[in-house]
Amino acid sequence: MKRACGILLPIFSLPGNYGIGCFSVKAYEFVDTLKKAGQTYWQILPLGPTGYGDSPYQAFSSFAGNPYFIDLDELAAEGLLDEQELRDTNWGTNPRYVDYGKIWESREKMLRKAFAEFKKILDGSATQKKKKSLKPVLPDAPAAQNLLNQKGYDEARKKLNPETREFCLYRAVKNSQGGKSWTEWEDALRLRKPKTLDAFRKEHAEEIEFYEWVQIVFEFQWRRLRQYANVHGIRIIGDMPIYVSPDSSDAWSHPELFQFDENAKPVKVAGCPPDYFSPDGQLWGNPLYDWKYHKKTDYEWWMNRMEYALTMYDIVRVDHFRGFDEYFAIPADAKTAKDGKWEKGPGMDLFRKMQKHFEDRFPELPIIAEDLGLMTDSVIKLVKDSGFPAMKVLEFAYDSDNKNLYLPHMYIRNCVAYTGTHDNEPLMSWIRNQNGETRLHMIRYQGSEHTPEGDLYWDCIRTVLSSVADTVIIPMWDYLGAGPEARVNTPSMAGGNWQWRMQQGEFGDHLVWHCGMLADMYNRERTAALPEKV
Repeated sequence: MKRACGILLPIFSLPGNYGIGCFSVKAYEFVDTLKKAGQTYWQILPLGPTGYGDSPYQAFSSFAGNPYFIDLDELAAEGLLDEQELRDTNWGTNPRYVDYGKIWESREKMLRKAFAEFKKILDGSATQKKKKSLKPVLPDAPAAQNLLNQKGYDEARKKLNPETREFCLYRAVKNSQGGKSWTEWEDALRLRKPKTLDAFRKEHAEEIEFYEWVQIVFEFQWRRLRQYANVHGIRIIGDMPIYVSPDSSDAWSHPELFQFDENAKPVKVAGCPPDYFSPDGQLWGNPLYDWKYHKKTDYEWWMNRMEYALTMYDIVRVDHFRGFDEYFAIPADAKTAKDGKWEKGPGMDLFRKMQKHFEDRFPELPIIAEDLGLMTDSVIKLVKDSGFPAMKVLEFAYDSDNKNLYLPHMYIRNCVAYTGTHDNEPLMSWIRNQNGETRLHMIRYQGSEHTPEGDLYWDCIRTVLSSVADTVIIPMWDYLGAGPEARVNTPSMAGGNWQWRMQQGEFGDHLVWHCGMLADMYNRERTAALPEKV
């Protein structure tokens, strides 16, 4: 990765209509603003369909997109939805925060209406009433009109990833089972009896097709936005959680990939050991991989997963990278994580296979290793051997001595440096919550003795941008100097996460100038566009 910088902003945090950020004209405006601000990267969070808890790290599939991010205005412009009905729907009362309850009530309902109208237009029983879209259109961008003829639609369905189609089947079955987790379905469905699934596909063909259509629209809208970003010199950094959700099409479709028994019940699950902050440890409950099985298949599922990710993103941040070295395995019937133990992961064997698989397209795999947390010698060696850039977080830098690996003078070029991540406090909130000793260390390190408290976050940002790290990513809320109200996620807190949204006009001209000035000062300004096709 060349010396450059970018901004972290989840899709749901974009401003716009209908209660949640999406692939609307506001996303295109954000790309334009990133370009003006001299940025090269837009980092987002996972795009998968979320379930209970709304966490993008607990998706229903590793091979599908979140329907909440589909731009409803574009569907209205295509004549598939009524604009007045969209405006009259209650999407939540506070534009600063996503109300997932309201989104859940209304979003799929609107998509079902759009699908019904789409089908009428397709069979000729309705006439399309198309309006002009407000989005900029590239000369070779895919056209939504192509989907509104039978040939184009059939081709789009055929091009869906097989695992995406499996997700659509899973969603239809889940609905038929009252929304319950697949682990609670009747045995014939839970255990995927072929005759039962064949009968289900026939009986629920329209429901399965609805979810396929949703994924087609999602992929079309997202890839057009990504293409627009690339043409304007902005690369997308995506995010791949290491584990799949317990309630996911991945676990249901491929029980052989996980440490399950003959009845598709987990034997061991993921978590982390007890420590000072968590005496009982953390019991995450995610299925653990059967790495012996994966090795026998030459990691075929992982190759498919990375293939899918690289069709969605330019660079992939792999979450919890240390889990490929060692992972904490807890008996599935345990009440706490105290009975767990560390077990060996696949290590470099997986990544050597992956590098070989992609070598004709990527001389170097475009992966960022999220190596935060407990850093053992073997984890450090794995990151080094992989050659992937590791992560550095300034908020972890000032609570120990001058050999802290997160202090900028300890960075190497091949790393990605952050002020904080989506799991951290916003920078201004973090500054105000530091004890006297840590705060003094930060002030002396950054030369902030004469900086007013309200501007200390700029000194933190400058400190990271001026470092030797090839890549620096600053969360949008840190550039805004936002406080605790902007926290995106508090780990281990069940509710109130993934809700914060930037408001229209906050990333204004003065802030754009300031970001661009710093990017230029520290030789991080974007210099050229990427190839036009992705």
